[in-house]
Amino acid sequence: MKNDKLKGALLITFGAGCYGMLGTYVKMAYLAGFNTAEVTISQFSLGVTGLFILTLFQKGSQNASAPVPAIRSKMRLTIAGTSLGLTSVFYYLSVKYIPVSVAIVLLAQSVWMGVLLESIVRRKVPAAGRLLSVTVIMAGTLLATAVLKQSVSLSWKGFAFGIAGALCYTATMYSTNHLDTHFPPLKRSLYMIAGGLIIILCVFHAFINTGFSWKIFPGWGLLVSLFGTVLPPLLFTRGMPLAGMGLGAILASIEIPVSIIMAKILLHEQVITSQWIGVGLIMGAVVLMNIPRRNISNSNSK
Repeated sequence: MKNDKLKGALLITFGAGCYGMLGTYVKMAYLAGFNTAEVTISQFSLGVTGLFILTLFQKGSQNASAPVPAIRSKMRLTIAGTSLGLTSVFYYLSVKYIPVSVAIVLLAQSVWMGVLLESIVRRKVPAAGRLLSVTVIMAGTLLATAVLKQSVSLSWKGFAFGIAGALCYTATMYSTNHLDTHFPPLKRSLYMIAGGLIIILCVFHAFINTGFSWKIFPGWGLLVSLFGTVLPPLLFTRGMPLAGMGLGAILASIEIPVSIIMAKILLHEQVITSQWIGVGLIMGAVVLMNIPRRNISNSNSK
């Protein structure tokens, strides 16, 4: 049992680390002369291809006996996947205008947005602990984005794209946790990534016929696809059942410091002490939100 939990924790940690590397790789692709259309189209098209090949090797359906309308499930997951595609579009656009270390913090606002969405759906005021966590996240964001520093000039265009990305990521997380959970994890990922590809092609269709560089596919496209659409879904779907949602959510927040460290090492972005304090507050809030639920579930299972 303990070995399974440790295995799950390691899988989630590696998956979060993959996501944390993504922003830096995208910015490096920009520096290499590629644009957002090329990055997103190559990422999701290669992701769909890779996941489709993996499903061919999957041993049968895990829920073959369940009386489920498969076509409706596929359609729902594909439609839900559009929010995943838009998350990448907005996040990558924000990375274009602001530092990666700031963009990842803005994306992390999906934590409190998720609390707000959950309260609206359930028509119930969040518990005091969750409201405290939201307050801590807000305070941490002010520090982590360094908006209070007069010497820091933050692009409001990049800030707006970052918040838009967080909104879409919130919708993606809600769909992932509530929509057609009976479906095999690998196939769920495939249809959601396919939905993301469809919306990306709709957004950037004009770029395909106007100087689109196909050279991105064997290089940055393959790298971003591997770390953004192939490895994380596989690692999370394997690790979450073993580690549990509470511990999983805590470990998933590791993507924030990983992203900042990668940006500092590879992009030489300056990160001041107050930003690290802000990141610590955000991660602490995530822990505060999830530890009680994990303890409650453990006590009920005894």
